[in-house]
Amino acid sequence: MTPTTEARVLQALGNYLKRDPATIPVDAVLRDDLGLDSMATIELLYQVEEAFDLQIPDEDLQGLQSVRDVVAYVNGRLSSSPPANPDKSAKGVTSPRPTTKSTKAVKKKRR
Repeated sequence: MTPTTEARVLQALGNYLKRDPATIPVDAVLRDDLGLDSMATIELLYQVEEAFDLQIPDEDLQGLQSVRDVVAYVNGRLSSSPPANPDKSAKGVTSPRPTTKSTKAVKKKRR
């Protein structure tokens, strides 16, 4: 039996917080109840992206306030779209964020 989305999200959150996932309520608000600041929330959601092989667009981050929100979001994404790239199982391959021209120019100047 494969773990549910909720169990996998709680596992990712437990790993990030270094706590037993069973002690994390699904109704917990990421910022208020779990003490995550903006950066910690982004890092957690990156782990969720990795666990489910999906990419969470920046504009969707603001709506993910509680553990339940994250679970519902992931369930919605998994049911509405196929995996972005099934060949990402190679070690060390991650979901790159889109790079803008200005970011590319900055990187080029640093070389």
